[in-house]
Amino acid sequence: MGLLDLFKKRKSPQGQGLDTGELARRLGVDLDTLISFQPRYTEFNIPKRGGGQRRILAPERPLKSFQRVILRRVLALLVSHPAANGFERGKSIITNARLHIGKPVVVRMDIRDFFTSTTDKRAEHFFRRIGWDKPAAKLLTKLCTYEGGLPQGAPTSPRLANLVNYRLDTRLDRLAAKAGAMYSRYADDLTFSFDRDEPGRIRSFIRLVRRIVSDEGYHVHKRRKMSVRRRHQQQCVTGLVVNERINLPRATRRRLRAIAHNLANGRSATLTETQMQGWRAFRQSIEAPVEVE
Repeated sequence: MGLLDLFKKRKSPQGQGLDTGELARRLGVDLDTLISFQPRYTEFNIPKRGGGQRRILAPERPLKSFQRVILRRVLALLVSHPAANGFERGKSIITNARLHIGKPVVVRMDIRDFFTSTTDKRAEHFFRRIGWDKPAAKLLTKLCTYEGGLPQGAPTSPRLANLVNYRLDTRLDRLAAKAGAMYSRYADDLTFSFDRDEPGRIRSFIRLVRRIVSDEGYHVHKRRKMSVRRRHQQQCVTGLVVNERINLPRATRRRLRAIAHNLANGRSATLTETQMQGWRAFRQSIEAPVEVE
């Protein structure tokens, strides 16, 4: 039996799971077109905030259309772990930071090459686990991965990374709960905040986090990208200060005041009035009271 025949089978060899015909129906394309489709990406680099270059793989238009449909019709209703705050509906850098307000110690760690280290094998296993048969899972994996991992730039990658890493988030959340800490993740940023400042226990905790992350197929960046901040220091989570209440960093607030002054007096500024309106709306959302359910 050839590969084309395998893909066209209505059921997997085990007779289990949604098949390629159902996948083609959801994507709104005939099966032959779907099977023969070849994903293509445009590659470019953007500067990282901390220096260096970040490789971006932008899907070309036909592939991007498929990925957006997969996002809506395959992945949208699936549940990620509550600790995942990045790229989830109703969540943001604000909800991520809000979990860690007013804690004695805030620890931030960063996973190295997070998307590309989320392998195609893990993606295929995930598609099988949520109910697709083997040929359909392989097609979905072909459409959503590239060069063995999730491409940074594909619309499906952030959501898939959250779903695939439900077990990682569960393990880290349980570890944090046992240590009297709060855990959240925003893409590759891991944040833990502790109710008590116990340096020895925190050092042991960090070692356990590294072990779990490694066990799940990732690596944490070295010490230069790890931050342990206490009350007398500025504690930032996804770019927001959380020492006493959630706020923009002082340097950002000063810069925005200077820009607003220049705009009000007709002087040149590094932001337009429209951009400043966006910053004002963002600050209002930061300062908005939290609704209690």
